[in-house]
Amino acid sequence: MTATRPAGLLTALAVLGLAACGTQEQPAHDAEPSGNAPAQAQPAATATEAIAAFERNFGVHAGLRRNHTKGVCAAGEFVGDPAARAISRAALFSGASVPVVARFSLPGGNPDASDASPTPRGMALEFRLPDGSRQHMTMLNVPVFSAATPQSFLDGLLAATPDPATGKPDPERVRTYRESHPDTAPQAEFMQTYRPPASYANSRYYGIHAFRFINADGVSTPVRWQFEPEDGERALEPAEMDRLPKTFLAQRLAERAARGPIRWQMRVVLGQPGDPTNDPTRAWPADRSSVMAGTLSLTAIGPQVGGECEGINFDPMVMTDGIGASDDPVLAFRSPAYALSFARRLSEAARSQAPH
Repeated sequence: MTATRPAGLLTALAVLGLAACGTQEQPAHDAEPSGNAPAQAQPAATATEAIAAFERNFGVHAGLRRNHTKGVCAAGEFVGDPAARAISRAALFSGASVPVVARFSLPGGNPDASDASPTPRGMALEFRLPDGSRQHMTMLNVPVFSAATPQSFLDGLLAATPDPATGKPDPERVRTYRESHPDTAPQAEFMQTYRPPASYANSRYYGIHAFRFINADGVSTPVRWQFEPEDGERALEPAEMDRLPKTFLAQRLAERAARGPIRWQMRVVLGQPGDPTNDPTRAWPADRSSVMAGTLSLTAIGPQVGGECEGINFDPMVMTDGIGASDDPVLAFRSPAYALSFARRLSEAARSQAPH
């Protein structure tokens, strides 16, 4: 059975800073300790609890992702800059063209969410390397995440559970959550002045988590990456947000692609000793050096239902040689949550196709 929650829930999640996590393969690399101070001890949230919270908050939409449910597929190529090979031996940066399957999305579990909602936007990429390996990058267009630990993220989902009588979260419960979880403050502060982009093509996307680049000599460098739009950044004006139809982002992306490739430059920011790698809510200092690592070009846009991106589990822990995980607990948590969501939608799709 499918249930749809009011659009107000997405707004509440945006206020919480919690409409941003993906929920869909298993880690390809172990994390490397960073020497950061450990996060405060908390109960261990489970993937089952997180997926249950999404299903309770948004209903179950059979065969669809539990989070970032509404999206659009895209495809193209990535050409890495060989200069990046000084910090990573990954074939991604060989300078050869690498096929890419992409997905753009809105956060939350409502497939009918408004494209003008004041929530983050997502861009997920699967790079298909010549040796058969895959590299996934799952990004948001906000520079920091909403929770420092899986338990904090789960607590936020629970705080945002709609009241059956109103269909909206209890404001007092939301306020209590915010006050008791100071790790939510950085993203919540950013969202106070945030306006969603006019097009997926007019947005910068951030990797959120720290990763490791490993070069040919085995030297490991903490990094964070972002993709900067060649078309420039443009946000919706308040008047546009009020008058635009519920669905326009996929059409605008297709119209833009019809005029030529949509491009982003990949920038890799290099961490220094002491920069947090285990907390996605804390940004690194703005003066950190960076390397331009390549160009993403997307040329084909299509619906996600039946599209190539529909069957991809964009787990950010799927990495090729030369790229590794950090000690970020939220990054590690995403793999089992993604796997559970993916398994459920595959099962639902199989049941729907079974003969009756």
